[in-house]
Amino acid sequence: MSRTMTMTVRLSGALSDFVTANVGETGSYENVSEYIRDLIRRDKERAEKEAFDRLKAELTRAFTAPESSYQPLTAAEVIARNKV
Repeated sequence: MSRTMTMTVRLSGALSDFVTANVGETGSYENVSEYIRDLIRRDKERAEKEAFDRLKAELTRAFTAPESSYQPLTAAEVIARNKV
C-alpha cells in the first residue's frame, strides 16, 4: 500500500531559475510537483538499471570463469557463508 508524502524543498539561485524554466507555459511540466516526480522516477530507473548492470556483470564473470575455479558446496555451506 502506498502513501502520499508532502515535502518542502528550498531552492535558490540557479536551481530555482532552472526549475522555473522547466515549469509552466514555457516548460515541459505543468507544475513543480510533476517535475519533481518525473525526476525521482528517472533517478529510480537509473538506480535500478545500475543494480541490474552490476548483477549482469557478476553473472557474466561467473559464467565465463573456468570450471577449476568452482568448488562444490552444500546448501548448508552456502547458507552459512551468506550469513556473514
